[in-house]
Amino acid sequence: MPALARDKRSTKMVCRRIGICILLALCAVPAQAQTRLKDICRVKGQEENTLHGLGLVVGLKGTGDGANFLPTLRGLAEALQQMGNPLGEGKIAELKDAKNVALVLVTATVGPAGNLQGDKIDCSVSAIAAKSLAGGRLFLTPLVGPQAGSDRVYAFAEGPITLDDPKIPTTGTIHRGCRLEEDFRNVFVKNHTITLVLNEDHADFGVAHEVAELINSTYQGIASQPRRLVQRPGVRQAAAEWSGEGEGDIARAINQLYIEVQLPQPYRTRPTEFVAEIMGLVLITPPQTEARVVIRERQGSIVIGGDVEIGPVLVTHKNVVIDTTGGAGPGSDTWFAIDPGQRGASKLSALVAALNAVKVPPADIIDIIKALERNGKLHGHLIIE
Repeated sequence: MPALARDKRSTKMVCRRIGICILLALCAVPAQAQTRLKDICRVKGQEENTLHGLGLVVGLKGTGDGANFLPTLRGLAEALQQMGNPLGEGKIAELKDAKNVALVLVTATVGPAGNLQGDKIDCSVSAIAAKSLAGGRLFLTPLVGPQAGSDRVYAFAEGPITLDDPKIPTTGTIHRGCRLEEDFRNVFVKNHTITLVLNEDHADFGVAHEVAELINSTYQGIASQPRRLVQRPGVRQAAAEWSGEGEGDIARAINQLYIEVQLPQPYRTRPTEFVAEIMGLVLITPPQTEARVVIRERQGSIVIGGDVEIGPVLVTHKNVVIDTTGGAGPGSDTWFAIDPGQRGASKLSALVAALNAVKVPPADIIDIIKALERNGKLHGHLIIE
């Protein structure tokens, strides 16, 4: 066989194989997305803790607070006194030439998993009056908790400042500059019960019910507590009741946000294992939340849930006419008849796609959506950020 023919045949075989691989890859895409519980909720008790304090940054190149900012001068005088170099009463004016010092706000965040005494975490530094913190170093600063009036010190921060953005020299970070003086152990089990908290975007009565049902069906047959037979006076043995939760019924939705889950007996001494298991459970049916539209006016962005619909309406905006009633006809430069022959409501996403196709500016699309919402024809929750 000639070499040219063999090359053509080889090329066809390669192309056929590539086509088959692409087809298989497309077929392998799941028809329906699966949602894990960890994707839509968290365990109560796993919250962040913010520490804060006021400190002094030294070593600045003439960009400090200056002589007219008395809080900085008083803070510097107090620091000198603590280091055994008191100024003496009424001599704060001696610090008026201290241009390389700045008063700053220091914050540090302890993550949801918690930390132990001695751990070092990052902290943020923000200037109060200084023009720049470039080249500065934070003087040893105690950090307290979020409760007002509390003087309990949870950490100390110090170290050289790295600017987050050179264009904004008034904020920076000290990497591993905060040393914790207390343990932060976030308790997530109380009375053998954990509480799941749905994310704000999924806080819904239906979703909470689905989560509780999923957990109950998964652990059916594993009682949350030993059940005992309760014999009531005057009641026959056959009609006696069992105390405690129903078999396998360990979860219940408290409201649209919280789901309480009792630890089954086998997991009472292994709560971490149990939490890991339930957070990995999968909702086969995607959680149904309220229909919503999120608009960010400054960015000109619109995020629309796939289930947001609009009712029958005729809207005129500049040279655009939108008809979802099926009763009007072309009468402007740009006329849209959205789903006129369907019984159900029209999809907002179809309207926005049509407007984008003819290059209607985002600001005009946002105005149209607002008008639909004001007229009660937007079947969803409009959120403007």
